Formats: sequence, structure tokens, C-alpha cells
Amino acid sequence: MTSPEEQAYHLLTEYSNGFMVSQVLFAACELGVFDLLAEAPEPLGAAAVAARLGTSSCGTELLLDTCVSLKLLQVQTRRGKALYQNTELSSTYLVRASLKCQANMLRYLARTTYLCWGHVAQAVRDGKNQYQEAFGVPSDELFTAIYRSEGERLQVMRGLQDVWSISGRHVLAAFDLSPFPLICDIGGDFFKDPLPEADLYILARVLHDWTDARCSHLLARIHRACKPGGGILVIESLLDADGRGPLTTQLYSLNMLVQTEGRERTPAQYLALLAPAGFQDFQCRRTGGIYDAILARR
Repeated sequence: MTSPEEQAYHLLTEYSNGFMVSQVLFAACELGVFDLLAEAPEPLGAAAVAARLGTSSCGTELLLDTCVSLKLLQVQTRRGKALYQNTELSSTYLVRASLKCQANMLRYLARTTYLCWGHVAQAVRDGKNQYQEAFGVPSDELFTAIYRSEGERLQVMRGLQDVWSISGRHVLAAFDLSPFPLICDIGGDFFKDPLPEADLYILARVLHDWTDARCSHLLARIHRACKPGGGILVIESLLDADGRGPLTTQLYSLNMLVQTEGRERTPAQYLALLAPAGFQDFQCRRTGGIYDAILARR
């Protein structure tokens, strides 16, 4: 039986090793482990996986066994030989042929977000994102920094599509949207371009990118464009009222510091942005997932 001191140390070790866990996941996706096993007619041994991926036998075996411990793979032994195959988790979310595959977002996290997080302490010191430190790219124009190339832009778009393939229906089902026949999904260069008239404007993971001042400016523009009786649907990962949870949303908020100009907010903080812009009848719905929904009327 472990002592409280040992339990605390084990927890600390789990936290400090978290970056290794994410890199195992990223590496297995990048190398094509899950796709290979999905396409194989039967479970494969480490040597066969290594031969088909063109990887080292020792490194492949270590990676596969670690994936087993993470419940990303399962293993069975036949005649003393370990044979690997995907679990339901990896089959659903990590195999490209799956409609729920999250590989594009994982690739973006691995190649961009992870590198920015290497400078999180500096982000806390500076209070600003870390594209200059991570990539040598000035971030005065936020999305010029985020979309550093056409390939990067497409990676972000595909990653977001992955996320919404899972989360989209939950947030869109949070409210009855039938009173809004004409819906505008806000994206692109929306601070200066004319906004089309609509009954409902959707802001999905938009406001968390920006400062309160920029959010207020955008919301005021939307209010002016919105038809009488129309509304706005804000889709974000909401913090608890005290800002100290859920942990995933807190991490997302730190990520906004590292990668954008914004932060995640509580329902009250969104109300404080929406009300001065002229919106009322504020309603907030927790979906039980990562993203929640706020509906307000003009």
C-alpha cells in the first residue's frame, strides 16, 4: 500500500510525463501505425509493422507496446509472438478511413501547437502568443501567423472539420434554431468586411481568439447587421463560473494565450460582452461535451 507522499509523487510523475504521452500519439499517427493495422487482414507483429512502415524494429516494438499501455492498440500472443491490432478508440478516431477520424487536428497539434507550448512560460511572462519564438513569425496580424503557408491553412481547416464531425451536432441541437431561416456562419476577415444580413449569426470558436475589445467590436457589427428578432449563437468551451474548471477548458485558455490574442471565458463573461453590444434574452446550454452553446437575441 502506497503512502500519501508516494501517491502525490506518482501524480506529479504522471503530470510531468504528459508530454511524452502526447508525442507517442503524434508519432504513431505520423508514421501511419493505425492505418496500417486497419488495412491489414489480420493482426501484425512488430517486425511486420516495421518492415511495412520502413522503421527500426526496436523502435517500432517500443512504440507499439506503449500504445498498448495507452489503450490505443491491443495485443495477443500466438506461439510466443506478439500480434497487434487497433482498439475501438483508435479505429474510431485515428484511422483515416473513419468518418470520425481526428488525424488532421492531431497533426496540427503536433506540428504547430506543441511547438508553441514549448514557450508557455514566456507566454505567461509576456502575456502574448509565441509565434515569433516558435517559428520566427511576427504575430501582429494573428491569422497571418497562424496560416504561415497554404498547407498550414488547409491543415487548420481540416482539423477543425475533424472536431466538428464529433462536436457539431451536440451544439447545434442545444437550441431550437427553426425560428431562424437565414443563418450566417461567421468566419474570414470579419472585422472590416461587410456582414450579410441574416436571422442568426453563428460564432463557432471565434470569440476565444480575441481580446474583449475586439470581441465587442465584432459583436456590435453583428448586432447592426442582424435582422430584428434575430439572434447570435456563440459556440465555445465554457469555463465554470469561478474560472477554475473544467481542466480541458483551462488548458484551452492557456492555449489561447500561447497561440492567439484571446482566452476561454465563463458564461458571465460572455454575457458581459453580448449585452453592451445590444443582445438580450441570454441563454446558456451545457452540452456535456467539450463545446457549449450560448444563444442571445437582438
